[in-house]
Amino acid sequence: MEQQVLDVVALGELLIDFTDSGPSTQGNPCFEANPGGAPCNVLAMLTKLGHTCAFIGKVGQDMFGAQLRQAAEEVGISVDGLVEDPEIHTTLAFVKTLPDGDRDFSFYRNPGADMALKPEEVPASLLAWTRVFHFGSLSLTDEPVRSATRRAVAIAREAGALISFDPNLRPPLWRSEAEAREQIAWGFGQCDVLKIADNELLFMTGETDFDKGAAMLCAQYPNLRMICVTAGADGSHCYYGSAHVYVPGCRLGGVIETTGAGDTFCACMLHDVLEHGLDNRTEEDLHRMLAFANTAAYLVTTQKGALRMMPTQEQIAQILTQNTSSKA
Repeated sequence: MEQQVLDVVALGELLIDFTDSGPSTQGNPCFEANPGGAPCNVLAMLTKLGHTCAFIGKVGQDMFGAQLRQAAEEVGISVDGLVEDPEIHTTLAFVKTLPDGDRDFSFYRNPGADMALKPEEVPASLLAWTRVFHFGSLSLTDEPVRSATRRAVAIAREAGALISFDPNLRPPLWRSEAEAREQIAWGFGQCDVLKIADNELLFMTGETDFDKGAAMLCAQYPNLRMICVTAGADGSHCYYGSAHVYVPGCRLGGVIETTGAGDTFCACMLHDVLEHGLDNRTEEDLHRMLAFANTAAYLVTTQKGALRMMPTQEQIAQILTQNTSSKA
């Protein structure tokens, strides 16, 4: 049987986000077990937009691993590349929402199953038939998953796939800032498309000026064909060749928490690349891409959870129209 071409394959962490659900009747904090993990969140949004996707990673052979496999399958992600570890438990993250909607993370990942993916467990057959391969820096924090990630990138590149990278920096998971910078820099050197948050740009370049920070990355990593810098509610920037486009974020209210917003934005960026390619993009094209991605990211912040709660194309279009009208 002929192998199906996939739109996107992602590798990395699939974990449980325990999100703050308020106090119990006794006054104790309650947490809801939401399926999460940045690479799989990206795939969940892409499947919502009609793309074929597969995930490569590892969970524990436990109740949370089973929950995550079921959740990924429910949203249409192929889990043929998902491995179960009989000894190491599924990675957990406790997420406390701060007053401004941002988050504070406490990880139970020393070890966690996602760290234990081995190079020989990476299915080359999936990577040989994908248009885009996406990864983040959490799969570069430790061995053996670091080597597994490097093998996956090499296979995907050899097969002609576009490479997408999102640092998704989580400082508590690194032994040192120097190691984090070294591994993230390796990711920069591999990718065609980079989605990076404002704090990550500052971390890697020391620049608060987005233009200067992006210029530094482009000069150091000539492989970068498109850089998108996200700045939360302030919007996003795209650097493509000599073009720089900025689109403000949606400020329609109702933000509950920001979990998954960056992943949703990244998925919409990849959706646009899959639909229109990376060649000969105009500033109008880039503006449309950012407006769509900003709107989708905003919608995710108006509810709890991410992987199961991605917006539809119709919902995004409706808010785009509403946001445009409110600025008229």
